Amino acid sequence: MSASHAGAPDAATPTPRMRAVGYARSLPIEDEASLEDVALPASTEADLGPHDLLVDVAAVSVNPVDVKVRARMAPEAGHKVLGWDASGTVRAVGPEVTLFAPGDAVFYAGALDRPGTNAERHVVDERIVGRKPASLGHAQAAALPLTAITAWEILFDGMRVSQGAGEGETLLVVGGAGGVGSVLIQIARALTDLTVVATASRDETRDWCLRMGAHHVIDHRADMKAQLGAPGLVPRYVASLTATDQHWTALTELVAPRGTIALIDDPETLDVKLLKPKALTLHWAFMFTRSAFETPDMVEQHRLLSRVADLIDEGRIVSTMNRDGGMISAANLRRAHAHQESGKAVGKTVLAGFE
Repeated sequence: MSASHAGAPDAATPTPRMRAVGYARSLPIEDEASLEDVALPASTEADLGPHDLLVDVAAVSVNPVDVKVRARMAPEAGHKVLGWDASGTVRAVGPEVTLFAPGDAVFYAGALDRPGTNAERHVVDERIVGRKPASLGHAQAAALPLTAITAWEILFDGMRVSQGAGEGETLLVVGGAGGVGSVLIQIARALTDLTVVATASRDETRDWCLRMGAHHVIDHRADMKAQLGAPGLVPRYVASLTATDQHWTALTELVAPRGTIALIDDPETLDVKLLKPKALTLHWAFMFTRSAFETPDMVEQHRLLSRVADLIDEGRIVSTMNRDGGMISAANLRRAHAHQESGKAVGKTVLAGFE
């Protein structure tokens, strides 16, 4: 019997395709070619590694990393698919998967070194995936994973705050209305006794920070130390989530001796000598490190996402979705990227379903 009669694919059978949004060149977001609708070979069970899940993507959200990668990393060939946050349903599992089964609803933030989530199907390692909160739809759930992981790792890994602790101490969140800030405020309120102070410079962002649970909101465009002095607060912990280079001197002056400053952005330079007089600790948070290096504790991201899902289902944390970006398409993602680039994004922009 010939190979073609022994179960080999028929040459005439077309390769399954999936809809996706990608980019071939790094272009300004105003250019229609900056993000394009494409049809790519569909991911299948054959593509799965031992710990991988094949997920039918229902919703995605946009983060600053999407904008940065699109602007700085042109693909060598073909189209690169962006997107990290996703919520969807497991279609198939790899041979060593133990945490999930086909049919499970999940949410997660993906990895930098794999294709993105802006596609109908996506492959992801189970160790960085959490169960989707049962009380949320896919759109609301997709707003949370990347920012929740980042916030959790800032607070409990970098700052080493113990859950249930922090009474009498203050956490300052610079840029409280952004994606990470919105979740960090909530997690700190839900799981610690810290006094949470957020910064915001507009009425809209101030109101959002209060809605997320901040005890106080101050303006980072004015003298932050003086504003903190009014209620007599000296932060032991500072999360600098935006414009760290602009605020650096002020932050080192206002933080308490032996305090911790954590950051997530990319300042060109920082004068680390300013940390010495107060013996301050500097921590850089980067949620992709565990997946990029497959660290021994990589599964901690699964565990923390599942804990976040519990907090949501208990009503102690809410989704940070604040903008419905429409269905998943190149045109809608270009608009979402432009909004992210404007510097005026509050909470998260989410896109759900394919046209």
